Amino acid sequence: MKVLSSEITRLLDKLYNLRGEDSVVLVSMEKEKQRAVETRDRTSVRKTELQNRINSLNSEENVLALEGEKLKNALAMIRKDEFSTVISSLNIDFDPEAIRRRVESMLPITLERVATEKKKCAEELIKVEDEMNDAITRISELGIRKEEAISNQERLNRYFELALDSNINITRDEITLLLSKFGFTEEEQREAAKLLMFPEDGLFEYESFARNRQMSFSRPIEVEPIKEEVKEHKYSFEQEGYTPYTMEEVKPQVVEFAPVDVAPVEETVLEEPISSIEPEVVVIETNNATEEVQNINEEPVVQEVSEEEINKEKLIEVLTSLGFDYLDFTNNDFEQMLANFNEELFRNSVKSVEDLGISKDIFVDNIELLYDKELEGKLEKLTTVGKLPQDIYLNPNVLIKYSLTELDSAIKTLHESGLEPKNVPLMAY
Repeated sequence: MKVLSSEITRLLDKLYNLRGEDSVVLVSMEKEKQRAVETRDRTSVRKTELQNRINSLNSEENVLALEGEKLKNALAMIRKDEFSTVISSLNIDFDPEAIRRRVESMLPITLERVATEKKKCAEELIKVEDEMNDAITRISELGIRKEEAISNQERLNRYFELALDSNINITRDEITLLLSKFGFTEEEQREAAKLLMFPEDGLFEYESFARNRQMSFSRPIEVEPIKEEVKEHKYSFEQEGYTPYTMEEVKPQVVEFAPVDVAPVEETVLEEPISSIEPEVVVIETNNATEEVQNINEEPVVQEVSEEEINKEKLIEVLTSLGFDYLDFTNNDFEQMLANFNEELFRNSVKSVEDLGISKDIFVDNIELLYDKELEGKLEKLTTVGKLPQDIYLNPNVLIKYSLTELDSAIKTLHESGLEPKNVPLMAY
């Protein structure tokens, strides 16, 4: 029987792979298509989410603007002195002019925040749509390429059938043109064409060996879902770890290394070709001994993540767990929170506010309150003198501009002046 060289064996391994269901060409296309389908589905869902969010923000923006104007107009028509008796008798801290000024101050900021979020969503929507359209186009292109690849595979199988029947009537140029579409080099194309045109030079022997190993691909095979991973680049079988068949006796490979301190072991006789040896073992033939040296796996390279990024991720988790939408906060807010990050303090601050029935939205425009260690004491001081939660919510500046000591001093000053602190508007503190 003719002995095939390792070069011819590798070439025929490569050709026979292209004839079957595990063709690296078809496997690569299938994996690429699957990724494109996943991208299309993911971006389609995200597109719907963004469109719904933009519609919601548009509605919110319109309602805020409309109701804000109505509220300002209504407050402008109210004169506090017309209700002085009932306000005084019921101890109501009501100042329509102060409320109107707050609405005029806060409404533009709120509208701007809504508009900013809407703009971000619109920009992301454009990117998502582009990514989705690219994926759809890619799926279509891969469908066309797969049809062409299957057609080329069928032609290749037909050439092999004719060659194995010793009845090939295909020209060398036709064969090399077909093989060029599979990424073969010119040298590989010439050698493969020679094997097909003169099968007695090695093709018959390889086919017989392949049949004995139940690896015959003499008929086209319907492509099924791929079970093995194949790298997506030019079809280098050696890089894919594809083990070629060989007809000749394979001796242990001799690999030269610098001298190492390895104790000799008993002589080992290889009973099968080296191609069947586990890839992580290198066989070294030395004087009167065969040594096995395990390859040392390199430690995986771990990409370093900055402490700031870690803290920001943690901060977002904390904000979310507290019921905030982190998009409500500006970059400057994040910088302040990161500089004063204290999860326990943040949670205590939110709890102190919510326990009084004050909306935690108070922190959105007054972020310094979130990390104010004296916040709980200030709230207690204000409620002790009779201030209502709504008063505090509408006038958060008193919590910001005073320390606990200063607030206590201001309240004492009011008492000494003969004024009842609960009847004095907080904005006058």
